Amino acid sequence: MSKFCGIDEAGRGPIAGDLVVAGCIFNSNTKIDGLNDSKKISEKKRYKLYEEILPNTLNHIVTISPQEIDEKGLSKCMTRALEEIKKALNADEYLFDGNTTFGVEGLETMVKADGKVAQVSAASILAKVVHDLNIIRDSKIYPEYSFEKHKGYGTKLHIEMIKKHGYSPIHRRSFKLKALEETLI
Repeated sequence: MSKFCGIDEAGRGPIAGDLVVAGCIFNSNTKIDGLNDSKKISEKKRYKLYEEILPNTLNHIVTISPQEIDEKGLSKCMTRALEEIKKALNADEYLFDGNTTFGVEGLETMVKADGKVAQVSAASILAKVVHDLNIIRDSKIYPEYSFEKHKGYGTKLHIEMIKKHGYSPIHRRSFKLKALEETLI
């Protein structure tokens, strides 16, 4: 029986917090009901599925800090994470959600795979839950930014908090926002 690994990421778009990439191979006879793109299911259901996915899969989760993203760039960080997952999870086939392999050999891609392929949906949920748990942890360290509300994305509230308090150590300074360019120069 061939092994199939689904891969997805969470946190590529935020201006703060970690990038998290997860790979997931189902144990034989694993069937998990309710899997879908992590963005299309409620937070409560995501956490419940996360608890079900972990013991029923071989998985590997890579967390990349905002500092590494700023230092190496998002593409190189994605390449490193994908290569690490391939090395950690031995599969016959790897499918990554999206339309680029970031130069990683032996990786197939599919747009919206996180809503179509169970293993990619599971990886999407693992990545999203870890990303959100990390940013919620960081919200306790930097409460003035309300990270628990916007999860690091460039919302109006988040931009207002950056204008008021400046950047925190978990902000990605390499991500440029027009709304901030004049304020923080």
